[in-house]
Amino acid sequence: MKQGYFEIIENVALTRDVFRMKLQGDTSAITAAGQFVNIKLDGFFLRRPISVCDVEGEVLTIIYKVVGDGTHLLAHMSTGTKLDILTGLGNGYALEKSGSSPLLIGGGVGVPPMYNLAKRLIAQDKKVTVIMGFNASNELFYKDEFEALGARVLVTTVDGSAGIKGFVTDAIAEAGDVSCIYTCGPEPMLKAIYNATDCPAYFSFEERMGCGFGACVGCTCKTKYGNKRICKDGPVLCREEIIW
Repeated sequence: MKQGYFEIIENVALTRDVFRMKLQGDTSAITAAGQFVNIKLDGFFLRRPISVCDVEGEVLTIIYKVVGDGTHLLAHMSTGTKLDILTGLGNGYALEKSGSSPLLIGGGVGVPPMYNLAKRLIAQDKKVTVIMGFNASNELFYKDEFEALGARVLVTTVDGSAGIKGFVTDAIAEAGDVSCIYTCGPEPMLKAIYNATDCPAYFSFEERMGCGFGACVGCTCKTKYGNKRICKDGPVLCREEIIW
């Protein structure tokens, strides 16, 4: 974990309530896809944990959804603003377990951490397929960016307005042979993927956090191997240790 100040160099809307922010600063503590950062906002007691979408040199990219007062404040910040951010938080996805044809599944704001993961896997010459799940076409973002990396992209929408009608599990059969699954999204989606598949899999869980680095044990969950803190021992857990 490292604390530092990052300067906003971009803050743009991707959809009505989803924004991409690019920040410049010391990204050296970010070492794995699937980690998150914790952002301090003036007037708020707790920091806001946000998944890392990408990191390239000194540029950190996050994608966030406006769901409360904190993210509403973020959405109205202008370039040049400096933020106090904790980086290098959480454990990431195990790339060495990917096999030759990994499947990446993201639901809503669970899509962003799949981007850096896809980039890293494609750099290892893996055949990457990405399933992106949304409620409707007006929520869709980053399809073109994943395809530009060289990933095969399947889109699902609950209302059928884009891609395959239904949930992400309805697209798994279209992915073909899958060596490993990496996923991030709401817990009902994660559980559905767990029940619909039996290959090696890694699940990134969301949980309310206090400190974000394991001191307050406020985000502890039970696993088959004992209690684990989502912020410190997670957010990524493997299939074999999960208790629903």
